[in-house]
Amino acid sequence: MIRVAAVGDIHMGPESEGALRPSFETLPECADILLLAGDLTRHGTPDEARVVAREIKDLAVPVVAVLGNHDHHDDRPDEVAAVLQEAGATVLQGRSTVVTSGDKRIGVAGTKGFGGGFVGRCAGEFGEPIMKEFVRYSRREADALRESLEALGQDEEGCDVRIALTHFSPVEDTLAGEPLEIYPFLGSYLLAEAIDTAGADLAVHGHAHAGTEHGMTSGGVKVRNVAQPVIGRAFHVYNLRAADRMPA
Repeated sequence: MIRVAAVGDIHMGPESEGALRPSFETLPECADILLLAGDLTRHGTPDEARVVAREIKDLAVPVVAVLGNHDHHDDRPDEVAAVLQEAGATVLQGRSTVVTSGDKRIGVAGTKGFGGGFVGRCAGEFGEPIMKEFVRYSRREADALRESLEALGQDEEGCDVRIALTHFSPVEDTLAGEPLEIYPFLGSYLLAEAIDTAGADLAVHGHAHAGTEHGMTSGGVKVRNVAQPVIGRAFHVYNLRAADRMPA
């Protein structure tokens, strides 16, 4: 069994320094990896990122993250990512990574994602240039997720599990509790299409603070909203059954 700890939307700043570290230090007892599903800072400043970095530095489990919209607010996402990477995290944006925990190989494909809505109630690539770019950006994010998941599927040594990590939601299920009017700004069905096309064992996201933890894509992939206001704890752990890998 592979134990996946995950949390998003921790929105850390100077006043919250040290709040998560005691819980994170217990991770080796209960998890093989920690996933951070974006909105790790409040306003996307490097100083806030350094607070997050101190929470995760030298943890005894691998840490993989994506950034969220809050982490882009100060227009310095590359600096935020660099600070987290210096602390040992792998920060994904349209790419994948394979981390090992003992003899287990855990593949994670990550991208921030974007809005646009869901089937029957979604934005279309039509009209003004700015509207077309909105939809094209969301499509590029989804395409990057699909390609990253496919790359994991082609890994020569094989992955025991493949996980899709985003900030925005791929399904409506995990938005239940949020006002319907803002669903188009909380996720996109294009992400779910990417996940179902490429295949995954689990999809993890944040962003929807008033949403619901459990959901599923139409293709049967489990989706979990791990925004901290939803799970109500420092992280939640999901157990995944390892696939049988062919020998290299």
